[in-house]
Amino acid sequence: MAIWAISDLHLSLNSDKPMDVFGSHWIGHHERMAEAWDACIDADDLVLVPGDNSWALKLDEAKLDLEWIHQRPGTKLLLKGNHDYWWTAIGKVRKALPNTVFALQNDTFVWRDYRIAGARLWNQPGHKRFTADDDKIYRREIERLKLSLGLAAKQGGDGKELIIMVHYPPHQERRATIFTELIEATGTTTCIYGHLHGRAVHRRAFEGVMNGVDYRLVACDHLDFAPIKLRE
Repeated sequence: MAIWAISDLHLSLNSDKPMDVFGSHWIGHHERMAEAWDACIDADDLVLVPGDNSWALKLDEAKLDLEWIHQRPGTKLLLKGNHDYWWTAIGKVRKALPNTVFALQNDTFVWRDYRIAGARLWNQPGHKRFTADDDKIYRREIERLKLSLGLAAKQGGDGKELIIMVHYPPHQERRATIFTELIEATGTTTCIYGHLHGRAVHRRAFEGVMNGVDYRLVACDHLDFAPIKLRE
């Protein structure tokens, strides 16, 4: 019974959105992910998938991609990414998910001796493309993160370890932010994130321990399209 992570699956089984336009290393990436996933993950494991799950534009168009995720071993916990346009009202999303796939939004997921909390997050003030429209979403994501972390705190009395999953990097140019302050105040030791792609971008991304929290980038191309184990 282990916990694994892999983000930014960018599946497009029902749409014409090949990822190899971003580089030859993306060629056949969903087959490579399936092979690696099936080889290392058992049915009683948990897999955290923090965003950008499918390129589908509507919920019914995401069916094949969600079925691909369902067919992989383990219990899967999804988070919404900035490209998950199919992810609309959370009630409708949860109703459409296969029985091995769960969604995290404004709440906390409890699995054995662990609590999983988090939110999508967003670009932050100071980002070169930050606009007035971004500010509204940014502030909403702060509240969503607070809500999820608050629920996790209420469920922490039995000693369950807390792991936090977000889509956007919580740091801003390797500096602390309101997001990192909220995360670090929880007492968690692990926070995973995705969103970032490309070797040059990955080299600039922050990974490591800051103020007691181990931040890990789990975008699939950063992991060579194989899930990474977080807990045994």
